[in-house]
Amino acid sequence: MDRVIIFDTTLRDGEQAPGASMTIAEKLRIARQLEQLRVDIIEAGFPVSSPAQFEAVQRIAKEVREPVICALARTIEADVRAAGDALRTGLRTRIHTFVATSDIHLAAKFGDDRWGTTIEEKRATILEMTDRCVRLAREYTDDVEFSAEDAGRTDLEYLCQVVRAAVAAGATTVNIPDTTGYCLPNEYGGFFRTIRQRCELEGVTLSAHCHDDLGLAVANSLSGVLAGARQIECTINGIGERAGNASLEEIVMALKVRANRFGVHTDIETRRLTETSRMVSIATGFAVPPNKAIVGGNAFSHEAGIHQHGVLKSRETYEIMRAEDVGQTAEAIRLGRHSGRHGLFSRLEKMGIDMADRERGEIYRRFVDLADRKKEIHDEDLLHLVEQTQRETRTVHYRLEQVHVSTGTGREPRAEVLVQHIPSGTTCQETASGDGPINAVYKAIDQATGSHNDLVSYAIRSVSEGADAMGEVTVLIGEAGVFFRGVARSTDVLKASAEAYIEALNQLASFRVDQKSVDFVGDGIIQSFQGG
Repeated sequence: MDRVIIFDTTLRDGEQAPGASMTIAEKLRIARQLEQLRVDIIEAGFPVSSPAQFEAVQRIAKEVREPVICALARTIEADVRAAGDALRTGLRTRIHTFVATSDIHLAAKFGDDRWGTTIEEKRATILEMTDRCVRLAREYTDDVEFSAEDAGRTDLEYLCQVVRAAVAAGATTVNIPDTTGYCLPNEYGGFFRTIRQRCELEGVTLSAHCHDDLGLAVANSLSGVLAGARQIECTINGIGERAGNASLEEIVMALKVRANRFGVHTDIETRRLTETSRMVSIATGFAVPPNKAIVGGNAFSHEAGIHQHGVLKSRETYEIMRAEDVGQTAEAIRLGRHSGRHGLFSRLEKMGIDMADRERGEIYRRFVDLADRKKEIHDEDLLHLVEQTQRETRTVHYRLEQVHVSTGTGREPRAEVLVQHIPSGTTCQETASGDGPINAVYKAIDQATGSHNDLVSYAIRSVSEGADAMGEVTVLIGEAGVFFRGVARSTDVLKASAEAYIEALNQLASFRVDQKSVDFVGDGIIQSFQGG
């Protein structure tokens, strides 16, 4: 059977989801996990967008050797050179350059007359930029990918012209993205069939990259495969801009379960899908819905009596794949206050979490402390312990020392907080009233930190079982169109709410330090060519 190349863009397009930004250490950890998952290509980042992005790509290229490491660049010389420089230490590298091709994007991004005064002139400019930057990218690597941004809404004849220009300039992979999630499966497959008929593509791989705005990203990607695409660009858990990208685990298992229909295979080590999903969930703070296909907690669960009866007789009655094949094997180990180090780290290893030696002592200390407060430690509790330890590697600007809330029937909630400003070593105590206890806590923290931001969302959920279950609070705050996420867990919901808010403020403070990155993300890629 033909092989479909799996191009993972979790660390680039996936990270562009609001609140999903990751530290360099987290990106390296995920890149190594993707290597074990045996993805073919890792798109590690967008080097020109910020120094942190450049460093992340550089370190992944240097330290992760099996997959091809890819860097994104607009069809701008500075972008391509930044990508090439970031990839210099890599063993196998790719530059992925893109430019808008739809009339909608041309009008928005290239409205200035310097790009041409008519659509025809602007289209000619795009062809020139494509040729110039693909050729420049070939000076750094012989593996160059070109993407026609918003191909799904591009005039088909013009799209073929752009594809021909990219191939003539040396592109070895041509991506036809449904950037806005607009296409239907039959329409998207039609793009590939037409391009294959009208363009000379010897030695060139066609790639599918789909967004999930209409919930069709996976369906469109699979339609692309049926029409001749042999690379799929996707992310773990389907994270990404807006409604997200095509989900890697869903695509891989669809191709595997229905191999008789697709006639293709991938090299993915599917038994690592669930552990990889959990790792990305930890790093981004995006919980995997229980009904998520393949890796969700309910993916292989049955409650209805007729289903249970059928499955007990033969799992094939209601299951089209084995739980073991995607890493969902049930684990009988129970952890509590009498568990030792071996039991703890054996369980973490089976969950796909590799702890550095320097982190093990702290993880175990926190495990023992939690076990003294809970009868049984569940997987979600362990994920929280890992996240807490990893969070210490981040730059911390504020630390919550104390929080006290008084409230009652007929009384206005009042909160008192003590917050330490780490860089200066000073502490500030503030008191505030609010509509509710959490609102009062957040007002007091704002006064203590001098913060001015918008609270975009607040969510709380139970993340473990029993009366002593831990509550997870997720907070999203915004400033000038940029979003920052804080997550905290505790058996004390008010404490978790305060710590999640402090975490979000720390993320905001860190991004303010790198103002160039904030400006780039805030402006958005759709405006990135203006003034470029």
